[in-house]
Amino acid sequence: MSKLLVVGSISTDFVVETKREPKVGETIFGETFQTNFGGKGANQAVAAAKLGAEVEMFGSVGSDEFGKRLLNNLKCNGIGVDHVQIVKESPSGSAVITVMNGNNTIIYVAGANDAYTVECLFQNQQQLDMLKQRDMVIVQNELPQATIEKLINQSYQNRIPVLYNPAPARKLPENLMEFITFLTPNETEFQEMFPGQSISEMIKKYPNKLIVTLGQNGAQFHDGNKIITVPAVEIEHVVDTTGAGDTFNGAFAVAYMEGRTVEECVRFANKAAAISIQKPGAQNGMPTKEEIKKLL
Repeated sequence: MSKLLVVGSISTDFVVETKREPKVGETIFGETFQTNFGGKGANQAVAAAKLGAEVEMFGSVGSDEFGKRLLNNLKCNGIGVDHVQIVKESPSGSAVITVMNGNNTIIYVAGANDAYTVECLFQNQQQLDMLKQRDMVIVQNELPQATIEKLINQSYQNRIPVLYNPAPARKLPENLMEFITFLTPNETEFQEMFPGQSISEMIKKYPNKLIVTLGQNGAQFHDGNKIITVPAVEIEHVVDTTGAGDTFNGAFAVAYMEGRTVEECVRFANKAAAISIQKPGAQNGMPTKEEIKKLL
């Protein structure tokens, strides 16, 4: 069984579905309201665990009721939480998500996730041993930048591949690219990270490393010889795109740890993401391998 370490955010999603966006100062009726488990780190951990990986989680939750529920949800999904810290000074992380016509907008409040500082990471030999025993590491941008950079450097020193999902987007120190195995921004994140640059130029500069997800247009990367565009799987009815990117990243990591080529990993991840958007909520629709086989 592949062993994955996910370092990242653990949050609660508060999801409102509406037919249109309200104007400033306007109150409108929503269609539905749901409370779901979320956080990009937790989502990617659940996605990988559902696909058969042995997953360990590093991160922080508050000492509130939400924190207890978040930890219990990870445990129920078979994810190790012994190294998740409980922070008394901050509430658990949250995201307010508005879903309109299958698409979403998100306001993220870091809360306890911001408390997962450099000092929290590898503060004891047990944590460092956990890293060394993993086949891969996933990290996202819902943690302090210094924590992310320390994790990437420590992983590189121990020859552990790193998948860095730069969401939400922030400026990337160029020297960090050397230590990253895969960087997986979507189109919007790519534009913020590489302003003025074209996707074709940058994926050629970082072959088999920079993979740009394009929503319904699939994903694109350069294999060292040419640009590869892997089409998305066509879906008749999109219910909720929340968590599709997280599903993609978790599935990509599982496929990579199984020894597949980059193109095969992207195809597998596209299929997983396609299934995920057919159910509401980030984690609810994340598929098992059996569901992906049925899609085929």
